[in-house]
Amino acid sequence: PGTIADRSPTPPFLSPTARVSVGAMGDDIGHECGFAMLRLLKPPQYYLDKYGTHFFGLNRMYMMLEKSRHRGQDGCGVASVTLDVPPGSQYIHCEKSIAADSIKDLFGRVQLKAAEKAGKAPKIEGKNGVSVADPNWVREHVPFCGEAYVGHVRYGTDSENSIDKCHPVTRESNWMTRNLILAANFNITNNEDLFASLVQLGQHPRQLSDTVMLLEKVGHFVDKENNDLYVKYSATGQAPRTCFSLIAENINVARILRRASTDWDGGYCIAGVLGHGDCFVLRDPCGIRPAFYLANDEVVVVASEAPL
Repeated sequence: PGTIADRSPTPPFLSPTARVSVGAMGDDIGHECGFAMLRLLKPPQYYLDKYGTHFFGLNRMYMMLEKSRHRGQDGCGVASVTLDVPPGSQYIHCEKSIAADSIKDLFGRVQLKAAEKAGKAPKIEGKNGVSVADPNWVREHVPFCGEAYVGHVRYGTDSENSIDKCHPVTRESNWMTRNLILAANFNITNNEDLFASLVQLGQHPRQLSDTVMLLEKVGHFVDKENNDLYVKYSATGQAPRTCFSLIAENINVARILRRASTDWDGGYCIAGVLGHGDCFVLRDPCGIRPAFYLANDEVVVVASEAPL
């Protein structure tokens, strides 16, 4: 798991995207919202031994959202996905805040809950013989100690500021590969047309909202990809549980995104995570919204801001 999909023509490595004038869309595109996505690539013991903390991923998300603070101070949110947990265990966690200092409020609450839960972990012998909480137990039982993260800071473009307006937004399912989490910096200019296309599909969208539109448009093709693969594998005699394991291994995220975004118009950079751990970033073909990425043997990171 861990697909990276990018529609940008030539995504430069850690190179900034200049502000662009976009003719029909009007003035220069400014700083409107910011996102950060993080995918850990090593087992939890690795980060504990090297960095001395069970909360390496959460701490990095905090740093990246702080760096994006100027992009939006109306609210923020963070979500995480923990891989390979047994049925009956919560593996998706999402928290949001619209407090005056939303980043401080959000991470203060999240870190307090995580630390309290981690305090109940069984102990093992760690580096240099010191007793530490079992990192595998922490990963499985403590909120926001998973492998995939997405966060967002919100710059409101309307008068309403509520938790519901904050990203990440989620589309939940009992099947891992149908769960979808999105956080985005975007300005879709043909939202009403896309809303109508959802209605034509037989959907009944709950709002005329560009956020709902994006979530349901991508979600529709996530469902279609799942359905198509399930039919393929079940036709060979595979049991349902085996079918969904095969779907998790073979789901084509790039195909989902190409189908979903065919008729989108505007500037967008959208980060997402599926429930089984595949991650993606989808950027408009003109590269209007900024994004920077870093990939090494420890992490894959994509964010609205680059480290300086």
